[in-house]
Amino acid sequence: MSDRFDTGMTVRRRILGDAHVDRAEATKSDFDAPFQQLITEGAWGTVWASDGISDRERSMLTLALLAAMGNFEEIPMHIRATARTGASKRDVLEAFQHVAVYAGVPRANQALKLARDTYAEMDKD
Repeated sequence: MSDRFDTGMTVRRRILGDAHVDRAEATKSDFDAPFQQLITEGAWGTVWASDGISDRERSMLTLALLAAMGNFEEIPMHIRATARTGASKRDVLEAFQHVAVYAGVPRANQALKLARDTYAEMDKD
Protein backbone atom coordinates (compact mmCIF):
# COMPACT_ATOMS: atom_id res chain seq x y z
CA MET A 1 0.00 0.00 0.00
CA SER A 2 0.98 3.63 -0.45
CA ASP A 3 2.05 6.25 2.08
CA ARG A 4 -1.25 8.02 1.36
CA PHE A 5 -3.11 4.83 2.26
CA ASP A 6 -1.19 4.56 5.55
CA THR A 7 -1.90 8.22 6.32
CA GLY A 8 -5.54 7.69 5.39
CA MET A 9 -5.90 4.69 7.65
CA THR A 10 -4.37 6.62 10.54
CA VAL A 11 -6.73 9.58 10.00
CA ARG A 12 -9.72 7.29 9.43
CA ARG A 13 -9.08 5.56 12.75
CA ARG A 14 -8.60 8.92 14.52
CA ILE A 15 -11.88 10.32 13.20
CA LEU A 16 -14.14 7.24 13.07
CA GLY A 17 -12.57 5.16 15.83
CA ASP A 18 -10.86 1.79 15.80
CA ALA A 19 -14.08 -0.19 16.32
CA HIS A 20 -15.74 1.28 13.22
CA VAL A 21 -12.67 0.80 11.02
CA ASP A 22 -12.08 -2.72 12.33
CA ARG A 23 -15.69 -3.66 11.46
CA ALA A 24 -15.32 -2.20 7.97
CA GLU A 25 -12.00 -3.96 7.41
CA ALA A 26 -13.43 -7.28 8.61
CA THR A 27 -16.17 -7.15 5.97
CA LYS A 28 -13.90 -6.00 3.13
CA SER A 29 -13.83 -8.42 0.22
CA ASP A 30 -11.73 -8.85 -2.91
CA PHE A 31 -14.60 -7.21 -4.78
CA ASP A 32 -14.70 -3.96 -2.79
CA ALA A 33 -11.05 -3.75 -1.69
CA PRO A 34 -10.16 -1.34 -4.55
CA PHE A 35 -13.03 0.95 -3.48
CA GLN A 36 -11.89 0.83 0.15
CA GLN A 37 -8.39 1.76 -0.98
CA LEU A 38 -9.79 4.65 -3.03
CA ILE A 39 -11.73 6.18 -0.14
CA THR A 40 -8.93 5.56 2.35
CA GLU A 41 -6.42 7.33 0.12
CA GLY A 42 -8.72 10.00 -1.32
CA ALA A 43 -11.07 10.94 1.49
CA TRP A 44 -9.00 10.08 4.54
CA GLY A 45 -5.43 10.31 3.19
CA THR A 46 -5.97 13.52 1.23
CA VAL A 47 -9.03 15.56 2.22
CA TRP A 48 -9.26 14.65 5.92
CA ALA A 49 -5.45 14.61 6.29
CA SER A 50 -5.12 18.20 5.09
CA ASP A 51 -4.19 20.81 7.67
CA GLY A 52 -6.01 23.55 5.74
CA ILE A 53 -9.01 23.51 8.08
CA SER A 54 -9.68 21.90 11.45
CA ASP A 55 -11.32 18.53 11.99
CA ARG A 56 -14.25 20.41 13.55
CA GLU A 57 -14.76 22.53 10.45
CA ARG A 58 -14.30 19.55 8.13
CA SER A 59 -16.85 17.60 10.16
CA MET A 60 -19.41 20.40 9.82
CA LEU A 61 -18.76 20.70 6.08
CA THR A 62 -19.06 16.97 5.58
CA LEU A 63 -22.35 16.76 7.45
CA ALA A 64 -23.77 19.72 5.56
CA LEU A 65 -22.72 18.27 2.21
CA LEU A 66 -24.10 14.85 3.04
CA ALA A 67 -27.44 16.39 4.03
CA ALA A 68 -27.57 18.76 1.06
CA MET A 69 -26.92 15.91 -1.37
CA GLY A 70 -29.39 13.59 0.35
CA ASN A 71 -26.69 11.06 1.33
CA PHE A 72 -28.42 10.33 4.61
CA GLU A 73 -26.94 6.86 5.18
CA GLU A 74 -23.55 8.43 5.99
CA ILE A 75 -24.88 10.98 8.50
CA PRO A 76 -25.02 8.75 11.61
CA MET A 77 -21.39 7.69 11.09
CA HIS A 78 -20.28 11.31 10.83
CA ILE A 79 -22.43 12.35 13.81
CA ARG A 80 -20.63 9.70 15.87
CA ALA A 81 -17.34 11.10 14.59
CA THR A 82 -18.15 14.51 16.09
CA ALA A 83 -17.12 13.04 19.45
CA ARG A 84 -13.58 12.98 18.00
CA THR A 85 -13.65 16.03 15.71
CA GLY A 86 -14.82 18.55 18.27
CA ALA A 87 -17.94 19.57 16.36
CA SER A 88 -20.61 20.28 18.97
CA LYS A 89 -24.34 19.66 18.72
CA ARG A 90 -24.70 23.41 18.17
CA ASP A 91 -22.18 23.25 15.30
CA VAL A 92 -24.18 20.46 13.68
CA LEU A 93 -27.43 22.37 14.10
CA GLU A 94 -25.85 25.45 12.49
CA ALA A 95 -24.60 23.35 9.57
CA PHE A 96 -28.04 21.83 9.02
CA GLN A 97 -29.68 25.26 9.22
CA HIS A 98 -27.46 26.29 6.32
CA VAL A 99 -28.63 23.20 4.48
CA ALA A 100 -32.25 24.20 5.08
CA VAL A 101 -31.75 27.65 3.58
CA TYR A 102 -29.43 26.75 0.73
CA ALA A 103 -30.42 23.18 -0.19
CA GLY A 104 -33.90 22.61 1.20
CA VAL A 105 -35.83 22.17 4.42
CA PRO A 106 -36.78 18.51 3.80
CA ARG A 107 -33.14 17.44 3.54
CA ALA A 108 -32.17 19.42 6.63
CA ASN A 109 -35.17 18.03 8.50
CA GLN A 110 -34.17 14.44 7.68
CA ALA A 111 -30.56 15.14 8.65
CA LEU A 112 -31.67 16.64 11.97
CA LYS A 113 -33.81 13.59 12.70
CA LEU A 114 -30.86 11.28 12.02
CA ALA A 115 -28.58 13.46 14.17
CA ARG A 116 -31.09 13.53 17.04
CA ASP A 117 -31.50 9.73 16.94
CA THR A 118 -27.75 9.15 16.72
CA TYR A 119 -27.00 11.52 19.61
CA ALA A 120 -29.62 9.67 21.68
CA GLU A 121 -27.87 6.36 20.92
CA MET A 122 -24.51 7.89 21.81
CA ASP A 123 -25.89 9.19 25.12
CA LYS A 124 -26.99 5.65 26.03
CA ASP A 125 -23.48 4.27 25.48
